[in-house]
Amino acid sequence: MGRLFGTDGVRGIANEELTPLLAMQLGQAGAYVLTKEKEHKPTIMVGCDTRISGDMLANALMAGACSVGANCVYVGVIPTPAVAYLTQKYRVDAGVVISASHNPVEFNGIKFFDGDGYKLPDELEDEIERLIRENMSGIKFPIGPGVGKIKYRTDAREEYINHSIRSVPVNLDGMKIVVDCAEGASFYTSVEALKELGGNIVAIHNNPDGTNINSNCGSTHMEELQARVVYEKARIGLAFDGDADRLLAVDENGRVVDGDQIMAIVGNHMKNQGKLKKDTIVVTIMSNLGFFLMGEKNGLTIEKTKVGDRYVLERMKEIGASLGGEQSGHIIFLDENTTGDGLLSALHLLQVMVETGKSLSELAGVMEVLPQALVNAKAANHKKDKYLEYPEIAEAISALEKRFAGEGRVLIRPSGTEPLVRVMIEGKDQQVIQEEAEKLACLIQDVMF
Repeated sequence: MGRLFGTDGVRGIANEELTPLLAMQLGQAGAYVLTKEKEHKPTIMVGCDTRISGDMLANALMAGACSVGANCVYVGVIPTPAVAYLTQKYRVDAGVVISASHNPVEFNGIKFFDGDGYKLPDELEDEIERLIRENMSGIKFPIGPGVGKIKYRTDAREEYINHSIRSVPVNLDGMKIVVDCAEGASFYTSVEALKELGGNIVAIHNNPDGTNINSNCGSTHMEELQARVVYEKARIGLAFDGDADRLLAVDENGRVVDGDQIMAIVGNHMKNQGKLKKDTIVVTIMSNLGFFLMGEKNGLTIEKTKVGDRYVLERMKEIGASLGGEQSGHIIFLDENTTGDGLLSALHLLQVMVETGKSLSELAGVMEVLPQALVNAKAANHKKDKYLEYPEIAEAISALEKRFAGEGRVLIRPSGTEPLVRVMIEGKDQQVIQEEAEKLACLIQDVMF
């Protein structure tokens, strides 16, 4: 059995890989590890996205947490960043989100936050895993009044909306905005927040039924939003993912504005206002080359980390940065929340549009997006980290690196959340890099899958 935790918690097909039993074990071990130093009866806040398996796994996890003496507060369907914020606000001992983010409905995931609203470091995840593998050996389980209980809250999402609006006060009076909620956790919070600020909101994919999350919609499928923005003559389109911790945008002409571009727009605006700490933005190695060139041109320091918003966050905390994120739209505004936050990202982007009076297409011109091809190769979870151990794959990668040296780059990495190896090539000619990326991905899949 490989490591349970990936770059964003524990993921798998619900009821097959991520079973109620495993959820219960994660609840037990997670609650124990995160609260064992506490002298009071600990409390854990639990939320989920809209997928049908959410209640099943949440209840199993809470049963596990209660069995080691922790109380649980269940806030139901709510964005991931809301759980991070509320965990911190109410000074509970830990937070848990049941979500598989942008993945299809059959997947689900479990991710933990500590009492300060931060994702767990590798060491704590390893300790949780160890306890599960040892079947909680040596742990004394409480009885009688020592057992935990569950409290249900329905007002948490309103608190998150109010926090977001207070953090980024912007007047959207009459601005026409198309919002794609991905049939996910943002279906209420994003629409209501933007309406409260005066926006003229056209909401799509905001009727979740438990089975339609991320289905041809949201930040992973932008085509409908692109067309709808043009049809509605809207100023902007906003696309969230299933748990609303990421945001991508569409300009008034129907062109996608990705996470790199959003960070470039907002980061430069914050710098000009003296609000960007250390004039620094933290991104991953997967950010477009054009982003790094934009940084050089505009006097920004760009810090690079390995892929995963948790590593971005760690670096931000280390150096005292206020802005960081990923091309995929995970953007962290550390002065306002402790994790990627789609709604905050949307409000910051809208604020730049309002304060500058510029269109999104004009603002997006702050960086040139260089041609980039990203192709996924299927690879079993237990094999995906070992792709360089196959000589034919290693040789093909080496040959490509030599070919694109000086005018592009080749990045290969196993997904932290899915059974995939991601192939990314940047270069001058879109057709050439696309063909080469597809060839390499096919080779990896043929050899490893």
